[in-house]
Amino acid sequence: MLKWAILPNRISRAADAAASAHSTPMSTRSDERRDALARFVAASLAGAPFALEPASVDASFRRYFRVTPGTPAFGERTLIAMDAPPPQENCRPYVHVARLLTAAGVHAPRVLAEDLEHGFLLLTDLGPTTYLAALTDANADALYADALAALVRWQQASRAGELPDYDSALLRRELDLFPDWYVGKHLRRTLTDEQRANLDRMFARILENNLAQPKVFVHRDYHSRNLMVSAPNPGVLDFQDAVYGPITYDLVSLLRDAYIRWDEERQIDWAVRYWERARTAHLPVAADFAAFWKDFEWMGVQRQLKVLGIFARLCHRDGKTAYLADMPMVMGYLRGACARYDELAPLTRLLDAFEDHAPRVGHTF
Repeated sequence: MLKWAILPNRISRAADAAASAHSTPMSTRSDERRDALARFVAASLAGAPFALEPASVDASFRRYFRVTPGTPAFGERTLIAMDAPPPQENCRPYVHVARLLTAAGVHAPRVLAEDLEHGFLLLTDLGPTTYLAALTDANADALYADALAALVRWQQASRAGELPDYDSALLRRELDLFPDWYVGKHLRRTLTDEQRANLDRMFARILENNLAQPKVFVHRDYHSRNLMVSAPNPGVLDFQDAVYGPITYDLVSLLRDAYIRWDEERQIDWAVRYWERARTAHLPVAADFAAFWKDFEWMGVQRQLKVLGIFARLCHRDGKTAYLADMPMVMGYLRGACARYDELAPLTRLLDAFEDHAPRVGHTF
């Protein structure tokens, strides 16, 4: 989940100068990595001068810096340097998926230089403007049309064995974030044995639908913070966790975005447009749109439960309290889907029971 920002820069003249220009008086591990990243960039630019400035805020351990060479390098006016500290992060999946996206005709950053052992990459820059920053009622149809077309190209390139399987174990681990972090840590509730059993039954029902869906390449966070307004449009970021799994997953990420909401009529219209594109491209979507929409909604239930758990973890473990403000929208999606299917009614009752004691957004813990 990336949010790009431009900050004041400094010019580095060489590797050691770059390191010292960006260090602080306190020698911390973070400073040491920034210094090492500056040396990596300097070596990649053959010692030419450059500016190094923070370029993003990320929910993970990764950090991104915008690099402005004194003269264009690699044919680019600006570049992006990634710091992905081992062992928390692994650059290899990023490099692999970037190449898959490019081969599929999707605009992803190109890897210009790499130090996989130390977790550094130098990438092309897709620009500073996210979909989230740019979207308006007037341009949404055009921007989403581009995003849907890119999604279909990505899915057309799918083949088994290229990415990790989005299997039952992984989907279930994601669902378990909901009782562990949202219910347990955020709502401070302890599930009764009966509630735990009921939740397990609901999880099994949700996963039965998810696992029955046809499989394609799945970005896993294909939404407005990870799509950049660029040429060609969109530029796609934050794809290192890509998997091979349910065909509706990325569409849910896009249309039921945790950071921007569109009315259901518009969601359905865009879903129909995707479905028509997918059928034309011979992707394995359901022949009947109603069946496809049900799969979309049930996949959404899995994702929304996971996201609530992740946002709670980001708040309570990592101190990133801003994600609390995004929880009500995600819960709204979840409750809306549950209300439309009798099979999900027990989940609604569990949500009602849990939220009787929900803290308010902004509560101090």
